[in-house]
Amino acid sequence: MSTLARAKHQAKAHPLALDAVLALAVLVCMVAGSFVEPRHRDSVSWVLRTPDPLSLLLMTLGAAALVFRRRAPMTVLALTGTLSVIESVTGDPRTPVAMSAVIALYTVASTTDRPTTWRVGLLTMTVLTGAAMAAGPLPWYAQENLGIFAWTGIGATAGDAVRSRRAFVQAIRERAEKAERTREEEARRRVAEERLRIARDLHDVVAHHIALVNVQAGVAAHVMDKRPDQAKEALAHVREASRSALNELRATVGLLRQSGDPEAPTEPAPGLDRLDELTGTFRSAGLHIEVARADQGTSLPAAVDLAAYRIIQEALTNVQKHAGSQAKAEVSVVRVGPNIEITVLDDGSGEHETQDGGGHGLLGMRERVTALRGTLTTGPRYGGGFRVHAILPVKNRTPTGEDPA
Repeated sequence: MSTLARAKHQAKAHPLALDAVLALAVLVCMVAGSFVEPRHRDSVSWVLRTPDPLSLLLMTLGAAALVFRRRAPMTVLALTGTLSVIESVTGDPRTPVAMSAVIALYTVASTTDRPTTWRVGLLTMTVLTGAAMAAGPLPWYAQENLGIFAWTGIGATAGDAVRSRRAFVQAIRERAEKAERTREEEARRRVAEERLRIARDLHDVVAHHIALVNVQAGVAAHVMDKRPDQAKEALAHVREASRSALNELRATVGLLRQSGDPEAPTEPAPGLDRLDELTGTFRSAGLHIEVARADQGTSLPAAVDLAAYRIIQEALTNVQKHAGSQAKAEVSVVRVGPNIEITVLDDGSGEHETQDGGGHGLLGMRERVTALRGTLTTGPRYGGGFRVHAILPVKNRTPTGEDPA
């Protein structure tokens, strides 16, 4: 960081100290100007003189008020303007007390809007110049009076220019930030669209190869006994189609992975065989859980097993988040005919998330159950608490509801 940049940083970090230095510099200029006067009106030579004690007091008060110009700009302008009027009426009009009022007017103009600058600037110029012309000891057309008018106008104009520049720079910065956010959002949207397209391609690839495998496997089963060579050829087609499907599936899923995702899962997908482990983690967190199972050791398909596990996990998570610290939960897994029924109850007093609310837990459960052609019912229980009940088919169903042959 350069010396100039370091100085700007320190000035921004300590504005009161900067204003104190400015007030001291203004006081030095006013005092120095009060000790000299022109020898003749048309001469450029100067002689020393002794300023009036009242003028020194007014200059000191005006400079001291500038220390607080950022905190109360209007108040400081009113104070310094009043001191300038007092000096113009009672003191030596050549004493530059109005310099403090010019600095205060600049501050007001740089921190407010343009209409306020116009109103306050014209009022200040009129009052100070009018007081000097009407009540001062010099003629109304004296250059000292015209100087007050000019300097107050310069202060208001300079402050308005600084404010306009700050607003322009801020507008440019906001537009740049907005453009950057727009580019990022557009990039995320394009990525999402591309991932959706890849997902459609994935579906088409898998559907095509699985259909081919199904046809060739049917041919092999049909000719296995009478024409083993043709059956062998059909099985070779099955093997080739499955290998091609796996390769394309691996390549397509690789495109869908995030940058930090692992290349392959490190452990099998969880299922109901890990239900005790799941409930144990919630018990260790302070949730009281009772588990009842009557599934007679049913072997579930991987998708159904995973869905059952995730439904229980999400339901217990909602109990822990919404039902209160003293809530109790009951988990039951029951085999009923061709279905497996999952029920999670609690007696808590909190309000669980709804499908239209901010959470996505129940929506995720419903999507999992719908994908398996099951049913899900959720809602509050009579007397308090919440109920989650899912019915999952143990065997996959065809779209017509019949089991595949």
